[in-house]
Amino acid sequence: MADEERVPTVIAENAHIIYRIHGSVSAAQNSPVSSFKRLVTRTKSAAVREVHAVKGVSFVAYKGEAIGLIGTNGSGKSTLLRAIAGLLPVEPGGAIYAAGQPSLLGVNAALMNDLSGERNVVLGCLAMGMTPAQVKEQVDDIIEFSGINERGDFSSLPMRTYSSGMGARLRFAIAAAKKHDVLLIDEALATGDAKFRKRSEQRVRDLRAEAGTVFLVSHSEQSIRDTCERTIWLESGELRADGPTEDVMKEYETYVKK
Repeated sequence: MADEERVPTVIAENAHIIYRIHGSVSAAQNSPVSSFKRLVTRTKSAAVREVHAVKGVSFVAYKGEAIGLIGTNGSGKSTLLRAIAGLLPVEPGGAIYAAGQPSLLGVNAALMNDLSGERNVVLGCLAMGMTPAQVKEQVDDIIEFSGINERGDFSSLPMRTYSSGMGARLRFAIAAAKKHDVLLIDEALATGDAKFRKRSEQRVRDLRAEAGTVFLVSHSEQSIRDTCERTIWLESGELRADGPTEDVMKEYETYVKK
């Protein structure tokens, strides 16, 4: 894609994300006088612990890209996705800008356990902005794509009867049924058998072809290699590398083998 045709979809500028964990405080520490003193002196409560999860990350993502996010556990990958989705604030002095409304798909994405898989498909599609007519057209295809009925009519059963893998596959099938400006996938492709992974990876390629941008967090290095031409490596919240997937993966693999 020529430079003049590249359209940014996500811009991160010096993004810092800090979790503030509030612990217990004594009565004296929580008194109005103590609280007022901290406000005037701009000091933090001793009971507030800060975790600096993402540290000054900057990058630009473009339409048609599939970008892998890699890093060891606790490196800030999922936190960054949540910030791109607008679910976590960026500290003053930095920012994350995104086109449209990014859609975050994770293994913990909310579906209603007491409703059937089919009903969850309908509600999920309506929540994404599809019309009832569009939903009716796609319900059967979504269920087939997810593979939840391969061992019985699970689509008519409550979600609470599903394995975690079945639930994750259904979440991906629902999210992937709609064109997204930015789709954020957190580990969902790691579930299911090889046949489902092949289908889901092809769907990611289709989304890219429709001029969307896909971010993929996965511990499966093969899924990253098969799906993403660009990869961002985070480590301890810092951006360690950003470039062609094979180059970044080789650098990362050398790091984890040390």
